[in-house]
Amino acid sequence: MNQAFIPLLVGGFGLLMALIIFMMILKIPSGSGKVKDIAEQIHSGAMVFMRREYTLLFSFVALLLIGLYVGFGSWQTPFAFLIGAISSAIAGYFGMFSATKANVRTTVAANENGEAAALSVAFYGGSVMGLTVAAMGLLGLGLLYYLFGGDHETVHAIHGFGMGASVVALFSRVGGGIFTKSADVGADLVGKVEAGIPEDDPRNPGVIADNVGDNVGDVAGMGSDIFESYCGSMIACIAIASTMPVALYSQMAERQQDLMFLPLGLASVGLLCSLMGIFMVKMFSGQKPDVALRFGTIGATIIFIIAAYFLMAYLQIQSMVWQCVILGAFGGILIGLVTEYYTGGKPVREIAKDGETGPATVMISGLAVGMESVVIPVITLAAIILGTSILLPEGAGVYGVGIAAVGMLATVGITMAIDAYGPVADNAGGIAEMAELGPETRAITDGLDEVGNTTAAIGKGFAIGAAGLAALAIIAAFIEVISHNVPDFSLNIGDPRVLMGMFLGGIFPFLVSAMTMRAVGSAAFDMIKEIRRQFKEIPGLMEGTAKPDSEKCVEIATTAALKRMVGPGLLAVLAPVVIGFGLGAAALGGMLGGALISCVLLALTMANAGGAWDNAKKYVEKGHFGGKGSDVHKAAVVGDTVGDPFKDTSGPAMNILINVMAIVSLVIAPLLAKMPGGLFG
Repeated sequence: MNQAFIPLLVGGFGLLMALIIFMMILKIPSGSGKVKDIAEQIHSGAMVFMRREYTLLFSFVALLLIGLYVGFGSWQTPFAFLIGAISSAIAGYFGMFSATKANVRTTVAANENGEAAALSVAFYGGSVMGLTVAAMGLLGLGLLYYLFGGDHETVHAIHGFGMGASVVALFSRVGGGIFTKSADVGADLVGKVEAGIPEDDPRNPGVIADNVGDNVGDVAGMGSDIFESYCGSMIACIAIASTMPVALYSQMAERQQDLMFLPLGLASVGLLCSLMGIFMVKMFSGQKPDVALRFGTIGATIIFIIAAYFLMAYLQIQSMVWQCVILGAFGGILIGLVTEYYTGGKPVREIAKDGETGPATVMISGLAVGMESVVIPVITLAAIILGTSILLPEGAGVYGVGIAAVGMLATVGITMAIDAYGPVADNAGGIAEMAELGPETRAITDGLDEVGNTTAAIGKGFAIGAAGLAALAIIAAFIEVISHNVPDFSLNIGDPRVLMGMFLGGIFPFLVSAMTMRAVGSAAFDMIKEIRRQFKEIPGLMEGTAKPDSEKCVEIATTAALKRMVGPGLLAVLAPVVIGFGLGAAALGGMLGGALISCVLLALTMANAGGAWDNAKKYVEKGHFGGKGSDVHKAAVVGDTVGDPFKDTSGPAMNILINVMAIVSLVIAPLLAKMPGGLFG
């Protein structure tokens, strides 16, 4: 059998398993009465947002499609771009649809059958997202590799797939992030701080919007985020291998085609290993939730490493390439563990204690934790880069970086499943509170949610590390494509154009962070005014005898997200085009380098500071330092309010920003090679 069929078969099998798990979810009781009504409001709110977001998004995609066709004068790259956009959109939509069906069933399972049953349902909801991301990536890229991968003249068209996936990811992550945090900040500040009512209280008009935001931001947005890194790392490896000279690739494999196919082969094996990890979580669901989830994650990674060895033996690829896979896989685990420490360990308790002297010291402590948390993950990425350069022949280290990124992301099915489990569990707790199911049910959902907060924080750290490696591999592929067409091309730090590009690149992460932070602040301001108005003007709302107008809050968050996500999207797509064609390929290469460093550092700082502030607030709410309603609690809520857009809007946007700029640069590289000095060169 032609090996190009393997990703298509495995991807199809993964999608079938996702559908089977989804059908299993639908057979689980979804409750009745108030529980069902609340769940339907969350589901319909999420679907309305996604439909409006995708309508705007695909108008933008259509314009880019026309631009690509005009620029390349052929159908291959625009076709790949369209397939990438559609694949990413399907993964995000189907995964979120499943999550909004699993949340209420998790609540009912917790109420009627206990913790183990609730864990299974919540994890099944996340598993659909994870498997869909992995399967759609394999199906889309597998199809394009089958069509274009055998011809060196058309293989570059595959790069368009990554651009399509990245554009959808940027809009989904930024739009979803603005939605979820504007609702969360508004609901928390007015409900918990001003009105003194519990989180997820049914009297709070912003609670439904907050729960909708968990799905559109943390499920659909995160899925698109991981999808683009997952596909981007494979595309980079294919691009690097396709331009590798015979003298170089022959030291690693007998056939160049095997090195091009390897990332797809690893991803195929990884999807099957993810399925095994999902079954492991089900087997150990009777244990503590964190134990069951760790068994699935670590078990899938170990099985993948073993399976990767046999895959390379079958393809007759040298074991040094397999060692690059190991570096990536264990590097991802290490980054996740470091993230877990800074967002759930001793630093969190120290931030909570600093609340005794007010909000200012909470802010100072949280920022310090975020900055310190950068050190080990960045050293880990540097060690992976060094390790691959030592393991592989001179000049092939960039291919090793790409393979390390694939190794980190190959088991994305189980990684994304565990990450998406968190918002499902969080929603389940919100539904239990709003439906007044009692403290026993809420205790179970809170326990699941606590584990979900940890897995979400680990997922963000993993996503940042993976995005950094994937972007580095794409940038290396960009350099290889230009060098293949312009033999004397190089990125020399002594070249003024490269230095200029590096400084220009460092601007964009800060600019996008400012744009997204302001978007959340502005939308939260409108949300706060609306929630205050309803508390003041709706008779009986605070007494619980009247219903809040939740739809109005959902509309405010939706409008703000759709309006404010366009600017960052345009900036990310147009910056490489303007710099590349205006100042030349060298300036663009420098810009990508500067943006990569700034993006990774900012993303880690914001994600970990935000996660630490969030968990410090939860630590106080458990009864420490005075518990809920105390001055320490109010100080911790302020920290969490700032941390929300840090960890769920601006921080995650950095992952996608660098990947969008890198993949757009790779797509236009063949055009830049015709005018490497640019218009002003």
